Amino acid sequence: MSSRVRYYSANTLAKDLTAGPLAGIRVLDLTRILAGPYCTMLLGDLGAQIIKVEHPTRGDDTRSWGPPFKLYERKVTGTCHGSLYKDPPPFTGESAYYLCVNRNKQSITVDMKTDEGRQILIDLAHSSDVLVENYVPGKLAQYGLSYEELREINPRLVYASITGYGSTGPYSGRPGYDVIIEAEAGLMHITGEEGGGPVKVGVAVTDLMTGLYVHGAIMAALISRSSTGRGQHIDASLLQTQVSMLANIGSNYLIGGIEAQRWGTRHASIAPYQVFATKDGSICIGAGNNAQFSSLCHTLRRPDLPNDPRFRTNSDRIENHVDLVAIINQVLSAMTTEEVLDMLEGCGLPYGLVNNVAQTFAHPQVVARGVVREIHHPFVGDIRVVGPAVEYSESTVDVRLPPPMLGQHTEQILRSVLGYNDQQIERAVRGGGATIYNYNR
Repeated sequence: MSSRVRYYSANTLAKDLTAGPLAGIRVLDLTRILAGPYCTMLLGDLGAQIIKVEHPTRGDDTRSWGPPFKLYERKVTGTCHGSLYKDPPPFTGESAYYLCVNRNKQSITVDMKTDEGRQILIDLAHSSDVLVENYVPGKLAQYGLSYEELREINPRLVYASITGYGSTGPYSGRPGYDVIIEAEAGLMHITGEEGGGPVKVGVAVTDLMTGLYVHGAIMAALISRSSTGRGQHIDASLLQTQVSMLANIGSNYLIGGIEAQRWGTRHASIAPYQVFATKDGSICIGAGNNAQFSSLCHTLRRPDLPNDPRFRTNSDRIENHVDLVAIINQVLSAMTTEEVLDMLEGCGLPYGLVNNVAQTFAHPQVVARGVVREIHHPFVGDIRVVGPAVEYSESTVDVRLPPPMLGQHTEQILRSVLGYNDQQIERAVRGGGATIYNYNR
């Protein structure tokens, strides 16, 4: 089941972009791939107007990252005539990767290597509240688009830079990718089965957490601006985000000098706290205190265990975890998953199935909360996306706009946001600064 969200046309766009707690905030989005687009999508969910700047021919890299693709259901190329319009690039369809982090945005195609393209971006920066970019440090300065230059024309601009390693230091010039940072910043070292090799986390969690960090930093900077009248530069990196995410693992080293290791699903400081095999599946159980452990033992019909000297305290259970896990496995492995679930129901213990993705989206709580939203895309039809993770009591946070086609809003933004007239638009297009695609409307 999914909640239905209708597609909004360009005629209602201005009205609908006023919804949400960030209504009236304009964000110039110069990011690609995941960390940056995830950040700007979150801002868009909150009601900000997101103007996504893309390469004139290939767009965001993730447009070609597939399969899977959602194939076009109708002809993409329109019937507009005139030398200013180009046929859209022949994409296979819209990639699932691109669709997952680019809703609630408008797309404009600009070539910043041209004088005309740079002027468009400068004009947009002048009328924007926030700029988010994820270029290697110094790259945008080559085009007159650094924070130092843009704050001269818009002192209220909040300028957020997302890089692999930060703007200073010996690695600052290196490009950064999630998997590389997972390796360099400790995450891969602590992920995987005990005694096994390092493993990448199944989703690009460092990218996503960086996007979350920056989304919060931008809102804090906007609050600060309300009292100071000035914007500021936000310097965020995948590396620092991932190091901060080491949390208690990092603290164990800093405070106790304890080097981390891989534990599989087991916890270094809590027992039992891991996945156990049943006769036909797997279930995750966590007992974070003595009361929960006692509840588990009585549920397993082993009321003797809490008084066993090996398991009286959490420290005892950590020291003797091999014995404890063997006892629990002996009980659970003889039962089906359904039998285990029935046994644990109502015992007050944290537990859950190890679900695959299909089971996750069919989870009764996921369905009840309307996590999956459906929205109509003008060329690929209805698409389902994971909606905002937070709900507000007094504000609207929703999926209002489908992920845009490449350059779908170029002409509209040049006219309605920047106020360009026909001659200015023609100059920008003929100079290679912008591309207007002939979409079937």
